[in-house]
Amino acid sequence: MTEDIDEFDRRILRHLQRDATLSMDALAEAAGLSRNACWRRVKQMEARGIIRDRVTRVDPAAVGFGLQAMVLVRAGQHAPDWLDRFQRAVRAIPEIQTAHRMAGDLDYVLHLRVRDMGDYDRVYKALIARVPLADVSASFVMEAIKDDPALPV
Repeated sequence: MTEDIDEFDRRILRHLQRDATLSMDALAEAAGLSRNACWRRVKQMEARGIIRDRVTRVDPAAVGFGLQAMVLVRAGQHAPDWLDRFQRAVRAIPEIQTAHRMAGDLDYVLHLRVRDMGDYDRVYKALIARVPLADVSASFVMEAIKDDPALPV
């Protein structure tokens, strides 16, 4: 897929990742294209799934979600019905920001944003009530050194 992305597309993506609110005129100027050519490229990248969505990043601490936890999960079972239950449970808990199935010693890594330790405990209990887990351990983020979702296109 990356062969289909030229330097103009990369410029568009770099600018949109920094500021998705740019007007089409401003984006076109930054990418070195006409407004219509830029608009067509954006629409094509949306249609191809390269641009998935445009969101506003909110400061978690400013809205009361100042604690981050990295939760390491060992499943204990790997049956398809267990996996389905686990995926549904993870998707139903909004404090779980990301969930990754892993290769290696751990089965899953979850990234949570919660208000405080009591909130973490509530989320933990909600998760284990929905699906049995062999082992769960959490590490709490003391400082976010880098938190940048932009890809280096």
